[in-house]
Order: sequence, then C-alpha cells, then structure tokens
Amino acid sequence: MSDRTVATSEVVDSSDRFTRAQPGIIGTSPVWCDALKLATQVARTDTTVCLQGETGTGKELVARLIYRQSARRRGPFVAVNCAALPEHLIESELFGFERGAFTGASLPKAGLFEVARGGVLFLDEIGELPLSAQAKVLRALQEREYFRLGGTQPIKVDIRLIGASKCDLAAAVAAGRLRDDLYYRISVFDILLPPLRARGDDILLLAEEIVKEFARAHAMPRSELTSSAREALLAYAWPGNVRELRNVIERAVIVSEGQPIAAAHLSLKKPRSLAAAPVDLRGLELAAIEQALRDVVGNKARAARRLGISRAQLYVRLRKYGLHA
Repeated sequence: MSDRTVATSEVVDSSDRFTRAQPGIIGTSPVWCDALKLATQVARTDTTVCLQGETGTGKELVARLIYRQSARRRGPFVAVNCAALPEHLIESELFGFERGAFTGASLPKAGLFEVARGGVLFLDEIGELPLSAQAKVLRALQEREYFRLGGTQPIKVDIRLIGASKCDLAAAVAAGRLRDDLYYRISVFDILLPPLRARGDDILLLAEEIVKEFARAHAMPRSELTSSAREALLAYAWPGNVRELRNVIERAVIVSEGQPIAAAHLSLKKPRSLAAAPVDLRGLELAAIEQALRDVVGNKARAARRLGISRAQLYVRLRKYGLHA
C-alpha cells in the first residue's frame, strides 16, 4: 500500500498559471491551476490538508502531488477509502492489533497509521467514517499517539494527514454525520477541486492524452479527435468528471478502430430532465462564491477570476446574497 516514488520534476508557476505539470497532472485552466498552486504552496509544510470535490476530480492525484513535493516524499504514501472499510474492522485497520486482541488474532498487525509512519496517510471519503471511529482518529491526531487494539504501549503518530471528501464536510457536520472537532482538525487547509465541466479546454487536453496513453498501452493505432468529437466533449456536463472522460475515450478508441474519433463514437449519457432532478441553483451559486472567497482569503479580484466572472458581477452577487461587499 506504499508509494515511495520521488518526483523528478517541479511544478512551474508563471503569472499564477502552471505551464508545466507534474507527471499525470494535465490542464491549464485558471480554476485547475489555482488548485495546483495551493497544493504546491502547502506541500512545503506539514500542514493537514482537506481536498473536496466531486467524484473523479482527481483528489488522490493532488494528494500524491502534495506528497511528492513534501519533505515526506521518501516515506510511504498510504491511501485508504474510508467508505470501503467494514465498520467492525475500522479500528483494527487504522490502528492495528496485538496478538490475542480478539478471536483469530494469532499474530500482531500494524495499522495504517503505523504503516504510513514517516510519510502521508490519505484518508479518502473521511466523512464516511462512523462516529465511533472519528473519535479515535481525532484522539490520535490530537495526542499524537494511539494504542493498537489490545495493546498497552503507546505508538507515536508520525504522519501527515490528507483527508478528502466528495461531500460538503461542513454540511456533514450540520447534519450530525461528522464531528465538528474532527472537521476543524482536518480542514486546516482546504482545497476545492473544480469539476471537469468548469475546466474548459482542459477536457480536450485530457482526452488527447488518454487517447495516446490507451493506444500506447494496447499497441493500437492512435486515433485523432475530429471537430465533431471535440464539440461534443466540450458540450457535455461530465457528471463523472475525469473518470467518466477516461471511460468514454477508451471506448471510443476501441470502436473507432484506428479511424478518427467522431461524435458518433462517444457514448455520452443524456442529461437527466430538470423536472426529475430539481437543482437548487441559488444554493449552488452561493456555495461556490463562499468557497471561492475562502480559498483566496477574501481577495475578491482573485475570487472573481476563479469563478469565471468579472469583479463587478461578483459584487452584484455579494449584495444579492447579503454578503459583505
């Protein structure tokens, strides 16, 4: 479960835009570059980071970027999906156990906090941990030590924690699904990863790279994207984000059989009707504005750029929602 690969290149920042990316990280859109800049800035510290964004927006990719650029890059990178851990095994998986701690524990086992010692522990979907496990994680982070299940000797915590969630963690706190004290412990440095639909031409850059990668991996002729395919890719909303884009492009490479990829080769799902799935546009806009202002520490000019609107338009919306202009 560890990744000891050390990055050999650095992210280059030019006029607040990234012109050269880390391996596997592609894109030049302002919202994506802003997120990468924040990741690069915080990587130099040992600060706890919380990545939030929809499924498929690249949370683990950015977590690995932070790891590769940190002082802990020679230690392990341990990733775990908290939503996939069976509730009755969470404590033993995270903190380990001693021999005889329970029936079947014939040998001691190190937990993930111990496996990640000296490196980074990436807890994906951290908001899905049950409340009982949240309390134990919080105590380990606060006290910087913990006990294996059935153990009597404290084990020192020597990790950097990066948490991630596809859900709004502040809303999870309000709903009682996430402890507020754990929320404040993990959300020291929040980074909001933009959905693919907000990244403009990054969609085409990613699609072209996936075409090359898939053709190379399977020794297939490399297909080109036609103008009709490009238009269809840019017009689609991408609810599954980069993960969905990868699936669509891989299928298109196969069915096009080496011919240029046209819109007809793309298996794009039809959007749901608004009547069947009503959207709270006012709430979404307000949440986006508040998150953008938090990300840039209240700098309204930068917040407007991040939202893709003018500063005057931002001020109109601030007055509309009763926020201080």
